Amino acid sequence: MSSLTRTLITLGFSDLEKSERFLGFRELADIDRDELLTALKSANDPDLALQSLVRLLSAVPAARGRLTAVDPETGAAVPNEALFRLLGASEALVDFLIRHPEHLDVLDTPASPEPAAVPQAVLRDSLLSSVRASPGAAVPGAGLTGTEARIALRTQYRRHLVELAIRDLCAASPQDVMPMVGAELADLAAAALEAALAVARAELAAQFPAGDVAAVKFAVIGMGKCGARELNYISDVDVMYVIEVDGAGLPDEAQAVTVGSALASAVSQTIYAPEREPGLWEVDANLRPEGKDGPLVRTLGSYLSYYQRWAADWEFQALLKARAMAGDQELGERFEHAVAPLIWTSSEREGFVASVQAMRRRVTANIRDSEAGRQIKLGKGGLRDVEFTVQLLQLVHAKNDVSLQQRGTTAAIQALTAAGYIGRTDAAKLDAAYRYLRVLEHRIQLVHMRRTHLMPTAPDQLRALARAVAGPMNLKRPSAESLMEDWGRVKRQVHALYEHIFYRPILASAAHLSAADAALTTDTARARLAALGYRDAVGAQRHIEALTAGVSRRAALQRQLLPVLLGWLADGVDPDSGLLAFRRVSEALGTSHWYLGMLRDHQAAAERLCHVLSSSRLVTDLLEVSPEATAWFGNDKELRPVAFEAQWAEIQSKMSRHPEPAEAIRLIRLIRQREVLRTAIADCSGLLSQDQVSKALSDADRAAVLGALLVAEADVQAGAPALTRVLVVAMGRQGGREIGYGSDADVMFVHRPVDGADEVQAQAQAKDVVAKLTSMLTQPVRPAIMAERVLSIDADLRPEGKNGPLVRSLEAYREYYARWSSPWEAQALLRARPMAGSDELAADFIAMIDPVRYPAALGETELREIKRLKARMESERLPRGADPARHVKLGRGGLSDVEWLVQLWQLQNAHAEASLRTTQTIGALHAALALGIVDREDAGVLEGAWRLAGKIRNANVIWSGKPSDVLPSARGDLEAVARWCGYEPGNAAAFEEDYLGLTRRARAVFERLFYG
Repeated sequence: MSSLTRTLITLGFSDLEKSERFLGFRELADIDRDELLTALKSANDPDLALQSLVRLLSAVPAARGRLTAVDPETGAAVPNEALFRLLGASEALVDFLIRHPEHLDVLDTPASPEPAAVPQAVLRDSLLSSVRASPGAAVPGAGLTGTEARIALRTQYRRHLVELAIRDLCAASPQDVMPMVGAELADLAAAALEAALAVARAELAAQFPAGDVAAVKFAVIGMGKCGARELNYISDVDVMYVIEVDGAGLPDEAQAVTVGSALASAVSQTIYAPEREPGLWEVDANLRPEGKDGPLVRTLGSYLSYYQRWAADWEFQALLKARAMAGDQELGERFEHAVAPLIWTSSEREGFVASVQAMRRRVTANIRDSEAGRQIKLGKGGLRDVEFTVQLLQLVHAKNDVSLQQRGTTAAIQALTAAGYIGRTDAAKLDAAYRYLRVLEHRIQLVHMRRTHLMPTAPDQLRALARAVAGPMNLKRPSAESLMEDWGRVKRQVHALYEHIFYRPILASAAHLSAADAALTTDTARARLAALGYRDAVGAQRHIEALTAGVSRRAALQRQLLPVLLGWLADGVDPDSGLLAFRRVSEALGTSHWYLGMLRDHQAAAERLCHVLSSSRLVTDLLEVSPEATAWFGNDKELRPVAFEAQWAEIQSKMSRHPEPAEAIRLIRLIRQREVLRTAIADCSGLLSQDQVSKALSDADRAAVLGALLVAEADVQAGAPALTRVLVVAMGRQGGREIGYGSDADVMFVHRPVDGADEVQAQAQAKDVVAKLTSMLTQPVRPAIMAERVLSIDADLRPEGKNGPLVRSLEAYREYYARWSSPWEAQALLRARPMAGSDELAADFIAMIDPVRYPAALGETELREIKRLKARMESERLPRGADPARHVKLGRGGLSDVEWLVQLWQLQNAHAEASLRTTQTIGALHAALALGIVDREDAGVLEGAWRLAGKIRNANVIWSGKPSDVLPSARGDLEAVARWCGYEPGNAAAFEEDYLGLTRRARAVFERLFYG
């Protein structure tokens, strides 16, 4: 290894071969190498600095005179720090100096560890002068237009940009000067807009009479980061335009709008239209009322009319940053004053909570998977997280505290701290994190002057960025690894600070916390809770007080955890119910070590618990009576459905130890309730598919029915011989193992007398067994089972329906089906599946019904009867007043349509095609697709509608605790169901449209294929 190579490594060069080659270029031939390397050492990226220096000297030899500067203290020639720091930080700004060597004198900008800002007025005067406009004129008009004006303005803008970048790069602490840099960038943008407006006025003189242009007052309102004076080096500049007609000017507003729109368009062209000197940045007016579809300019009255009548909540939140930045200052300030009350009272609007939740979703919205781990701005712990936290606190509290009405993020943090809304420690951490992230963003953008918020991936770029963020006074040489560690720590800290800052002061109003924590008054704490979605803020505060009161270990732990838990609960559909349920579960479990340990050590389990408690009345009700099941949240293995065989083994064990029928059946029903709860929690946690949920619930019902059958037989036959064997046959969705949380047990009862038994006596005993079984599963028990969802037994699908015997012998069934069976009864048998009882009897029953349900041929008479029955059911069984479009079972394109169509195909084809001989709807549909009975597109529509309808039925029970076959129309209920069905929060309307559209298509397929 040569000595030069070792030197380059020591100085921080990355591409050694390339750098050695550049050092040998003729442009550097007469420059002392040691002095040059010493100078390059000050650059954040020595490789880039060396390459940029060669390019600069090659294009502008005169730049050689700028390599050194005079030390003001010693008078000696020293390396020009301004030049070398710029060379190693921004390839794009070096390109500007190459294009405009007349501005090389900007490199004489003195390097200062504590640079001062350039006054806003100086920047405005400079850019107006660049287009030959008089800075002192009341309404400046440019002496230059067209290409000449654009090049002049952009060149002067970039000169100031280079000067600012030098002061920024030479500052001792990049984080300390970040607010000054952001403010000056915004002031520079405002000056550019002012100069562009002067050019626009001059250019419009050729299109409109001079009096018309002069009569239109025109104000540019800065929005977003520009309005807040915290702009990036390269960013869109968000604006809105306000116009007003001078009293002595234009006769009507329409002409003023035309002139104003032309001025706005001309401003954008001057700033960004293609020219030899590239555009500065895009002027973005999309935050205006109605966005791209709205008029480009409006009068103040038009703005206020829109905001008072039509504006969405996010538009008031966007106005928080609005600032008059160019044009008619008096008109702009009137706009500021007019909209201020609308901004600071927006938290009183009805949709504010939903809007806040939408703001949180936008933090991580639209992030590509490939960029998720590189985002500085978006995602958890990014700049948006900081801004959201600060803006939300402002919107909640600034209505009653004008000191919080700040535009800038750092200024708002200071105001919130001074007013006691953020603790001092948290505020310092949040402010430091924000400055750090903004410096990262600035340094990344400076290199190519491109708008990006992504962390680079190349090791050499990361090393250069690490040095840039550390600043010139840092004595250590930061590495790529240390940069990524620091960034990761800041992201984690920012994400944690949201919960800590927003929720912990709420607790401080109810519990004794340290003096460093912000303590809110009762009213402000309630306002903050209401902003998060707690409708009963008073009740929520009572729950918080109860959870945190006292000196117990539980209270101490919950004081630490509640800031996070309250946020997770607020993410659910009903935070109030979730918080109440959390309180009840916590009180029930007391000081159980495993519960407190789970909350403290198992974040995923605690978050899952909060999500379920605030989103499911069914689970909440069951957990309140079975709080020990909370332990399952921390163990996915415990949430796996227990197989039927394991449940049956447990039931048999219970029955052997508790022979008394009342005790045994109570234990059997408790086991079923436990398994329903287990399935519901696993379902809420996203651990089970729709089919797995149905199977788990079917297994729980089957085990309960089998246990009840044995208990009933033993009770009825006690002290007497067994005269018959009873079989329970599952029918309908129970037979297809397609049930949901609110499903009944559709069954038929079959018996067969034992050899030698009297048939009449056997029939009577079978009837007693069935009656006892039904009573045991449905009647109250002692002690009562709290919150039980009783398994209702429905035998209406038996022959002759409600008019037929409740139980028949196998031979009676055989005779009935041979002589009297109706088409609907054969159709009902398609889903018959033995559920409990004698295996031998089950096999004989299936052998007996197969020829009935899989007929050799379906005649025209039977076909007409099935179609007539379907039409009759639609007209008679749909509840009075129900909307057919929203009834998921009997309505348009719902469960019934899909099932009847599939069952018709089974009746017509299953005799010849064994693949159709299944009790499951989707299995039969897939078989029909494979056989070519239905095409793939139609099958996809039918399956999609059937599955979504099933999800909605389950969601209704999970959310409300009550079964319902109707798509909710109330917005809150619809939102809950939509989330359960996989839609993102706030997308209830889209979910509703999707369901109505899908079922409309499914109904069209049904009518075409069923009725022909």
